[in-house]
Amino acid sequence: QVQLVESGGGLVQAGGSLRLSCAASGRTFSSYAMAWFRQAPGKEREFVAGISWIGGSTYYADSVKGRFTISRDNAKNTVYLQMNSLKPEDTAVYYCARRARQYSSGSRDASDFGSWGQGTQVTVSS
Repeated sequence: QVQLVESGGGLVQAGGSLRLSCAASGRTFSSYAMAWFRQAPGKEREFVAGISWIGGSTYYADSVKGRFTISRDNAKNTVYLQMNSLKPEDTAVYYCARRARQYSSGSRDASDFGSWGQGTQVTVSS
């Protein structure tokens, strides 16, 4: 059973930046597509950004495109989310997720992800 541990959340003013990290246990990290999702109070969990298992393909929600960047370091079993130009509406708990199947393409559907981290809180003040 893989463990995903997020870090890097916090409180930041609008226009600021944060970098989230997600460290995965196990030896097969490089063979899974990864993604970040978020959930704001009273709202459903939504897709934020995803990256292929090779790392050559990235994709984003329209709401974060041009501001957020997802990347991965397979040697460190870690996926990152660089968040710039943060807005109050980015406030949420951010979750790292791993595709349920190895060598699968990226997805925006939470049901395609079988492993989740505990989440890290990001709060953007206006």
